[in-house]
Amino acid sequence: MHGGSAGRRLTLAVVLAAGGLVGCGPRVEGSLEVDGSSTVFPITEAVAEEFVAETTGRFRVTVGLSGTGGGFQRFCAGETAVSNASRPIKESELEACRRNGVEPLELPVAYDGLAVVVNPANTFVECLTVEELKRIWEPGSRVSRWSDVRAGFPDAPIRLFGPGTSSGTFDYFTEVIVGEEDASRPDYTASEDDNVLIQGVAGEPNALGYFGYAYYAENQDALKLVAVDGGEGCVRPTPETIRDGTYRPLSRPLLIYVNRRALAEPAVVEFVRFYMENAAELVPETGYVPLTPEQYQENLRKVEQAIGASA
Repeated sequence: MHGGSAGRRLTLAVVLAAGGLVGCGPRVEGSLEVDGSSTVFPITEAVAEEFVAETTGRFRVTVGLSGTGGGFQRFCAGETAVSNASRPIKESELEACRRNGVEPLELPVAYDGLAVVVNPANTFVECLTVEELKRIWEPGSRVSRWSDVRAGFPDAPIRLFGPGTSSGTFDYFTEVIVGEEDASRPDYTASEDDNVLIQGVAGEPNALGYFGYAYYAENQDALKLVAVDGGEGCVRPTPETIRDGTYRPLSRPLLIYVNRRALAEPAVVEFVRFYMENAAELVPETGYVPLTPEQYQENLRKVEQAIGASA
């Protein structure tokens, strides 16, 4: 059953609040709402927690989970100043932003690999080729049992779990595995909330699913990681293979987008600066792979340049 839709918004959000905290952070007051990718969510949540803790005065950060597509809908409508994204913004989304006077500033924040996982009870799948994954997930797929995937696999029904269509993870996976963005069989259990997918795979012996590597890293006891053969042998995602690109084609950058006009607001400026100054330390704690210090410095340069242009 396919549960994703472009307009879908999950109600789950983390609200972080602080009042009268004294620290070494900037003195700002007010609130900030961030929405978008569930993959980028843990990074922005960690940054928000630290930002609130180190902010003098009152500040509130709300981080939502609408999925990359759902987040861009809100961002381009001017409802949020910052949007989490696990893929670059599409031209159609850019057009929506322009119509509403929103000027996006793209800032990479980390690297991620997509994890392909099965239930720990699965003793026969150690590695799948890109071609096998394509045959499983492509529109019109006739794969309904594990024996349809490879000779020697058991004659057992395959249960699929994956991101909904608002997810940037869905967009990326379909593009690099199926060969066309958004092209996927519809008969699978879908959710923009990766925790729902984890529970599904963990509870179904014949399951196969995919989502961001960090969610696997946080739930290794409940899942079994599958290596992927992109043409040069079977490779498992690790921080090293994700960073150096040998885990191909399922490695990608993670991003946030900032409304350039919102950089006129001190709270937005301080949050984005804090994000780039502390991401190198916080990203590994969330299971993702940080950028180089030079890349975060380049992001800060882009932010200061955008502030100067809007002044």
